[in-house]
Amino acid sequence: MRRLNYELKELCKHNRDGSFAVQANRKSILQKVANDLFRLGYQGMQARSLKAKHVNAIVEQYKNEGLSIGTIKNRLAILRWWAQKFNRAQVVASDNAHYGIGSRELVAKESKATFLEQEKLDKITDPHIKMSLELQKAFGLRREESIKFIPDYADQGDHIRLKSTWCKGGKERVIPILTQEQREVLNRSKALAGKNSLIPAYLTYVQQKNRYEKQAQKAGLNRMHGLRHAYAQARYLELTGRNSPACGGLSSKQLTPDQKENDLNARLIISKELGHEREQITTSYLGR
Repeated sequence: MRRLNYELKELCKHNRDGSFAVQANRKSILQKVANDLFRLGYQGMQARSLKAKHVNAIVEQYKNEGLSIGTIKNRLAILRWWAQKFNRAQVVASDNAHYGIGSRELVAKESKATFLEQEKLDKITDPHIKMSLELQKAFGLRREESIKFIPDYADQGDHIRLKSTWCKGGKERVIPILTQEQREVLNRSKALAGKNSLIPAYLTYVQQKNRYEKQAQKAGLNRMHGLRHAYAQARYLELTGRNSPACGGLSSKQLTPDQKENDLNARLIISKELGHEREQITTSYLGR
């Protein structure tokens, strides 16, 4: 293990701030940052040698990779945590605007949907990861939900039930099974996992998440959060008979009173299925 990777691992081990999930995410992200810095030419770094030039380089790398504003902000927050532990808070600017990172786009101006191309999916060698990706597509699941998914528990006949421990914010929810594709994916996931989750018995969640990220990247399957956008937009079309504004459909200002009521009802349903339960959040998926 490289020195920086080891020292950041030890830093996380001796500084257990936050929940277990927060700690696991921080540890995983810091290992990625260490690897990225090595690839950028900063070899032989120590954890205490973090400088502004390293932060600038890593942020530029993430911007060039097309990572979302939210993802870059989250990683900057973890870099600030790292810097603070060595009394070097000044090396990471407190204002994200310093790095040319603006606010999250709250209302989608265009579709951010991504699609699961079979040719790329076939490059995934781990059957559990492949199944997680298919579940993301079929039910609009978050990545964590699709990895922790226990098919035998989730299958309730006409809907799936997600445990609170799988979901963001600990909010359990149900999602209807409406298509033959959803039923087929669910049946195949049950055949694969039996009574277990889609995490192989010999791996932890974090280990499987890291395997997921590596295999997806190698297969060219990037920004898989876009599968949730695709799910939301497909559901909107089903529920209203119209494309969402993000997909070129009518804006809210162009809707008749009846269409506005239909639009609101659809957004409330979609928000609940995505695990948000706030109508306003649908603007980032569907536009306004």
